Amino acid sequence: MADAVIDPVSDTDPAAFVRERDGTKSLDLAVEGARCAGCIAKIEGGLSEMEGVKTARLNLSTGRLAVTFDGAATRANAIVARLRALGYPARPFAPEQTEDATSREEKRLLRAMAVAGFAMANVMLLSIAVWSGEGEMGATTKQFLHWLQGLIALPAAAYAGRPFFESAWRALRSRHVNMDVPISLAVLLACGLSVYETAIGAGDTYFDAAVMLLFFLLIGRYLDSRLRARAGASARRLAAMQASVAYRMAPDGTVSAIPARDVEPGDRLVVGAGDRMPVDGEVIEGRGSVDAALVTGETTPLTLGPGDAVYSGMVNLDAALTIRATAAREDSLLAEIARLVEAGEQKRSSYVRLADHAARLYVPVVHTLALATLVGWIVLTGDVRTAILNAIAVLIITCPCALGLAVPAVQVVACGRLFRENVLVKAGDALERLATSRYAVFDKTGTLTLGKPQLVNADDLPDGALEIAAKLARTSRHPLSRAVADAAGMGDTAADIAEVSGGGIEGRVDGQRVRFGSAGWLDVEAGDGDAALEAWLKIDDAAPIRFVFADRLRADAAEAIAGVKARGLDCELLSGDREAPVRAAAETIGIDRWTAHLKPDEKIARIRDLVEDGLDPVMIGDGLNDAPALAEAHVSISMGSAAEISRSAADLVIQGDKLSAIPVAIDVARASRRRVFENFALAAAYNCIAVPLAVFGFVTPLVAAIAMSGSSLLVTGNALRLAKR
Repeated sequence: MADAVIDPVSDTDPAAFVRERDGTKSLDLAVEGARCAGCIAKIEGGLSEMEGVKTARLNLSTGRLAVTFDGAATRANAIVARLRALGYPARPFAPEQTEDATSREEKRLLRAMAVAGFAMANVMLLSIAVWSGEGEMGATTKQFLHWLQGLIALPAAAYAGRPFFESAWRALRSRHVNMDVPISLAVLLACGLSVYETAIGAGDTYFDAAVMLLFFLLIGRYLDSRLRARAGASARRLAAMQASVAYRMAPDGTVSAIPARDVEPGDRLVVGAGDRMPVDGEVIEGRGSVDAALVTGETTPLTLGPGDAVYSGMVNLDAALTIRATAAREDSLLAEIARLVEAGEQKRSSYVRLADHAARLYVPVVHTLALATLVGWIVLTGDVRTAILNAIAVLIITCPCALGLAVPAVQVVACGRLFRENVLVKAGDALERLATSRYAVFDKTGTLTLGKPQLVNADDLPDGALEIAAKLARTSRHPLSRAVADAAGMGDTAADIAEVSGGGIEGRVDGQRVRFGSAGWLDVEAGDGDAALEAWLKIDDAAPIRFVFADRLRADAAEAIAGVKARGLDCELLSGDREAPVRAAAETIGIDRWTAHLKPDEKIARIRDLVEDGLDPVMIGDGLNDAPALAEAHVSISMGSAAEISRSAADLVIQGDKLSAIPVAIDVARASRRRVFENFALAAAYNCIAVPLAVFGFVTPLVAAIAMSGSSLLVTGNALRLAKR
């Protein structure tokens, strides 16, 4: 059932953007202020408590919150209100607005970073002057320099700390705490203690620690923002391929420009040369070539005419076409692909769930630890000032940024890397499962082969036979007719053409009666039984001419199988086809174990046996026809055009005809697993070393700020290694 869009109330009303599919409503929202795993837990948990809400999944990389719910579309308003109450303003998601918001956020962080960096440099110079003059500098001069430090640091901290202060205030106002609360508390305590120390003219100040903390935190937050922008770039590039304007034809034939978002199914649209298809549709008038690389993965233009399907993002190359819209823009193929690009980050892997659980414990644990440090130092030493400084260091150094980035950073970079290889990851845990696979099961038709017949004996046909058959075949959509038409190229058609159901096509060419179809229809004896497919051409009473077809192997099939084997996976071919073509395919590409004549339930049984044997099989098949077997496998990959992606049951979908993407996907999956473990180890080692040092007073707030930011940069940099080819 196609998605149905609920009638809009207004352009800003969230209910106007609700989609309905099979009785379940869905809504995509752009959420502001979500920055960490704790934010994810708060938002998803808060919405899940609402009546009627079925699922809530937040993608930190794009700020996109996908909510599914039951009930009236107006419940969307309650969802937005709930998010606002949680401290996270939200609005209907629009990719172009998200890009603008991301750009504004990055500029804001850069300005704040510049202010913090300027203040840090100047305050540090003054601090060096104070330190170098220790013992020789008079108290009045020292106090003056401290006030000068405060004059620079306090306004800078107030401005540069706004991203943290505003986030913390929103959380506290909604009676929650997030990661920015202890950070803000640490900055305010450091500044407050420094002002107090300066006012009484005793002790040291920590203005330098406050601004340096903000500077390094802002570096980490800016890089995190860039990482998110990089993660969402693929989806935004796809969104940019959507036409913003459509040309609708009225019943009286007049054409007017309208926003593409206002197109409704059934509208007649005119697409001029050089324009993109604004929505999915069907050609009703005109014939021409289109660039369909987005849909087919092929750069060769397609020739389309009445009755052919077109998809949003296709580019009309020459003659104007009139199409009938079959979907609204938000339900188009391109919009679906953009959603699928993000879907790889929506489903939580076991690694993500582990990291999220640890991050959720952060706020109560760190506050308890800081309080215990404060009380412990006061009880043991009676030195309140030292106790406060050590508590501040604990608040700073325990920030779980490294842990929060450990898995998402790897997942985002891995999905982006595979997208560049024309592989769409549909499940967030797919790479985790693929990394552990030790057995590969391949389907034949449409997977190892191209999935469409090709004429293989064109050179053996009598002169003129191919063109005569093509004059009939060009009017038919039968796969064998298509193969003949493709082999002959463009040309004329026969006269008085009639298609006989179950038989073939007949017509007149140069006054002769010509028939092209099955052996039974033409009353001729069938050819060699080992032939995959055949059709016959009969011209008047002349002897029939045999056309032989085969479903050819993909050009890189043997190379891909060798690559999979080289990575330690045993390979097996399971097919429902006859024994002869299955054996030939297996021998050609180097698969030793194969089985033919399999029914769907027999495929499932074989895969189930492999799962029970602990081999974690990866199934590579047709995403449409092999859905049950794909679902049974430990992880699944399908070959398919973009038009088939939304219907595919696979965890990963390869666009185009390149099987060589499979070994690449295995490499990326295994590298991702290593990077995740490395990041967990880095985060754990950091906390095991840094936290005790802070608790026992060996770390100043300044050093804590540097250590915390450094751990985040280390984890992010380790993840970015995946981006290299």
